[in-house]
Amino acid sequence: MILGERNGALLTLSDLMWEPDTRWREAAACSGVESDLFFPASEEASAAQAAKAICGECPVREACLQYALVTNQAAGVWGGLDAADRRRMRRRLRDRDRRKAS
Repeated sequence: MILGERNGALLTLSDLMWEPDTRWREAAACSGVESDLFFPASEEASAAQAAKAICGECPVREACLQYALVTNQAAGVWGGLDAADRRRMRRRLRDRDRRKAS
């Protein structure tokens, strides 16, 4: 079923229902850990240290970070990076892409 267009490409119902693969969560080191640890009340770097330490030992750290970037997670520690870390990463990636394009 065609629903419209985006950037010249036809949109279908499956385009709108896309869900990222989250099977990596089953192997995550944080599985079973209290989620509050990964969503500290403060954005100070020290508030995220415990969560980042768990991420440092995680076998699916890269998949977790990719999920956070693709789904634009604005809060919490994902893949070993807190929200400020991810904002810096996005800026670096955006700047790199702009340099390539020019």
